[in-house]
Amino acid sequence: MTANIQFIKGINEKVLPDVRLTRSRDGSTGTATFRFKNANILDKSLALNGEITGMYMIDEEGILETRDVSARFVNGKPQAVESIYIMKSPEAWDRFMRFMERYGESNGLVFTKA
Repeated sequence: MTANIQFIKGINEKVLPDVRLTRSRDGSTGTATFRFKNANILDKSLALNGEITGMYMIDEEGILETRDVSARFVNGKPQAVESIYIMKSPEAWDRFMRFMERYGESNGLVFTKA
């Protein structure tokens, strides 16, 4: 099973996100901010398939989800989708990193440290 991101259950997002990670000094919490420029979910034809209820990160271990999803508009037209996933424990951080490793392998993404 490949790792996928969905905004409407059953429809994989094809646009690859820019992901920014932050972590507390003690490693107990972390935040991942996803930005999808011109996400295919913004296509009007996909609106017929359902509404955006969150961001779902799906892999062989299960589903990670967040309801913190917003759209960015320029001149009244949607340009990007942003989503924030919060990890509240070291275990949640580790699980997220395992998902991102699988997602990166599936989509040719690389991790660069700031």
